[in-house]
Amino acid sequence: MRRPLRRPFVAPFFAALAAAVCLLPAAAGAQDAARPAATAMPAGCPPILQHTFPRLQDEKPQALCQYTGKVVLVVNTASFCGFTPQYKGLEALDSKYRSRGLVVLGFPSNDFSQETGTNKEIAEFCESTFGVKFPMFAKSSVRGAQANALFKELAQATGTTPKWNFYKYLIGRDGKVVESYSSMTSPDDRAFVRDLEKQLGPQ
Repeated sequence: MRRPLRRPFVAPFFAALAAAVCLLPAAAGAQDAARPAATAMPAGCPPILQHTFPRLQDEKPQALCQYTGKVVLVVNTASFCGFTPQYKGLEALDSKYRSRGLVVLGFPSNDFSQETGTNKEIAEFCESTFGVKFPMFAKSSVRGAQANALFKELAQATGTTPKWNFYKYLIGRDGKVVESYSSMTSPDDRAFVRDLEKQLGPQ
């Protein structure tokens, strides 16, 4: 007597598989919800300021967008340069015009072999020697292929890269680069201060 053929026991297997597949989108959605969203730039932040750099003193990330609407003076600095005393004049500028909307941003660089210290050493030197309080950022390159993103944009906007330490770039409240100044231009140079005050506007 022929034994009846048994059907493969597949229905429960496929039912379980289908249930698992249905759960996948929900699980993926939960993961997406848990994943932190990318940091969005504040509305109105000009492209030139859409960068983040580590602070000199503690290397905590600082978004340059916090300076939106201000007149910004960007300077590449060094501790062992003939122009290093300009730190004093830059701090005086920042202190004098801060209430009118100026901010000086310092970017130490060893591109000219005159900033060999660590970030901590640079910070201590600037504060103890010149009483620097304006924002400064971790040591980085400011020219050539290794230049940081801000200085690459500044070079593109002005057609010039820093030729030496304490090169200066003036950015208006609208985020447009106004002018660049050589290391020979001291912080109290009359023409330079006149340009600065023009960007700041009436008191």
